[in-house]
Amino acid sequence: MRYVIHLAYNGANYCGWQTQPELPTVQLTLEQALSTLLRTPIAIVGCGRTDTGVHASDFYAHFDVKTGEEDSGLSADNLSEKVMPLDTKNLVFKLNSYLPPDIAIFDIFRVADNFHARFSALSRTYQYHVSDARLPFAQGLYSRIYFNPDIDKMNEASKVLMEYDDFTSFAKLHTDNKTNICHLSEAHWDRVGEEIVFTIKSNRFLRNMVRSVTGTLLDVGRGKLSIEGLRAIVEKKNRCAAGVSMPAQGLFLTKVEYDWSELSINQSINTSTHQ
Repeated sequence: MRYVIHLAYNGANYCGWQTQPELPTVQLTLEQALSTLLRTPIAIVGCGRTDTGVHASDFYAHFDVKTGEEDSGLSADNLSEKVMPLDTKNLVFKLNSYLPPDIAIFDIFRVADNFHARFSALSRTYQYHVSDARLPFAQGLYSRIYFNPDIDKMNEASKVLMEYDDFTSFAKLHTDNKTNICHLSEAHWDRVGEEIVFTIKSNRFLRNMVRSVTGTLLDVGRGKLSIEGLRAIVEKKNRCAAGVSMPAQGLFLTKVEYDWSELSINQSINTSTHQ
């Protein structure tokens, strides 16, 4: 049986999502907690690989619980009658009691066996938070800038990005990406209180892409880079041409979208809470 975990985490204390030898990661922390509570080794697959220090306010991961079919001798027809599903409500409560306070579990629900947290995702949305003010109650959740950026110019530049799909100039070098093609569907800046927030949505993202795009657009906002200069950077397809990569602490994965109507095995699930 395949289950999905809907969660959020503050990434400040973790070396990213993905398990790494002898380093604290969200995936490892969650796998250890689940394995302890379910009394069996549990492997988890996440919807993406956030880097060290990056946060997620909307994150999905899946895991499998063995049905015992191999040992039971039951046929596929009557197996579901013999195998009890997880008490997911109770498991959510226990996980939230067991996990450190910088990880929160919202929901756990069963899905079709062909669901994949990463490959079934239709789109992902990231937001990057900056401010030219000192915000003591948002420490670790935004990046401080020391100029007043031209938001209109940055939005004009963001529209230029929407015209392209090859983002090689913003990709981390020497990765195993088979393609640097991404289809953006949203890119804009908004002032929210004392913060300035960059929102970007795409079917996929390259490693370090959002942080390097953000740094380059801020160069436009401070007058260091023109709109035509941005076009030239994109068309060069060379990471060395783009601006600096912004610090991880201001970056949030804020939305991951799926077609739950096709992937949910239990039609009583309120999928509207997972849109």
